Amino acid sequence: MHTEVLGIDPVHPDPATIERAAALLRAGEVVVFPTETVYGLGAAALQTGAVKRIFSAKERPFNDPLIVHIAGEDALEQLASSISGQAKLLARAFWPGPLTLILPRSPLVPKLVTAGLETVAVRMPRHPVALALIRAAASPIAAPSANRFMHVSPTTAQHALADLDGRVPLILDGGPSEVGVESTVLDLCSGVPTILRPGGVSLEALRAVLPGVQPPRPGKAVATTVLQSPGQLLTHYAPAVPLLLFDGPEEMMRAAMLAEVRRRLERGEHAGVLVADEDMAAFRDSGALVRTLGDAAAPEQVAAALFAALRALEEEGVQVILSRSFDEHGLGLAIRDRLLKAAGGKVFVPGLQE
Repeated sequence: MHTEVLGIDPVHPDPATIERAAALLRAGEVVVFPTETVYGLGAAALQTGAVKRIFSAKERPFNDPLIVHIAGEDALEQLASSISGQAKLLARAFWPGPLTLILPRSPLVPKLVTAGLETVAVRMPRHPVALALIRAAASPIAAPSANRFMHVSPTTAQHALADLDGRVPLILDGGPSEVGVESTVLDLCSGVPTILRPGGVSLEALRAVLPGVQPPRPGKAVATTVLQSPGQLLTHYAPAVPLLLFDGPEEMMRAAMLAEVRRRLERGEHAGVLVADEDMAAFRDSGALVRTLGDAAAPEQVAAALFAALRALEEEGVQVILSRSFDEHGLGLAIRDRLLKAAGGKVFVPGLQE
């Protein structure tokens, strides 16, 4: 299959280009499109055959549910068997935006979309291209990230093409994603509203609207079995080379990373390093390939740069990536989640026994 990449204005998308992509979706094909979080690989959510193409293109297991994207709150009536007051409150506060709600599944939603669960994950994206595509397709769109399963998520059309070239007919290129990490997934079906995957809407923002929202439960990442939500695997969002995540007091963390860079160099290995602006001076002459994610006190900067930096280091041919940790405030919770999963759940804390 030849994969075509079409540029599209991210603010005022060309109707003819949108219709071209929508026609593919209506015909049961898959299309890559931009959202404000990451690029998505979409199919008409109510067509089981079309949804199967998502799993095939990504090589994604069927036990990992998909998020269904809508362009208006009225579409919830089609997808959910009931809509609670909490769901309506959160939708009014955060939609369109990077919040996914777990709701009771309507019988109209194929079980392939929900991994056989009686719940469905729904969100309304904020990106004009995504909204225009959903409306033109006249269907909700099921869409995980547009990458090979477990690889680093794509924040540009070029990232999606690198993973899915020849596997999808069309990629809409709307430029870099604004948020840079996936949506927050909030479970509204378990009694107490609980975050299953931290993302583009922070715990603090959710609690300002719904004070009882609970953070992700420790130890909820799993290796197998049916998942309640995307992004719950122990290893996910991972580059093709090992990632080592360092934590602890800043000076000790930097010193441990520098020592590891030296060890790798002595073994003839080329190391890549992910740091913040304030760390750059310490690593300037380290011999490592250094990428900054921005100001450590500005998690929006770090989140927007994270996946692109991981892919860039991977493409530079490093044998290992060393990353510092970031504060968990605001989007920092999502950043730590992605780094932790890219590292397979392991964190190196200087001074502590592993």
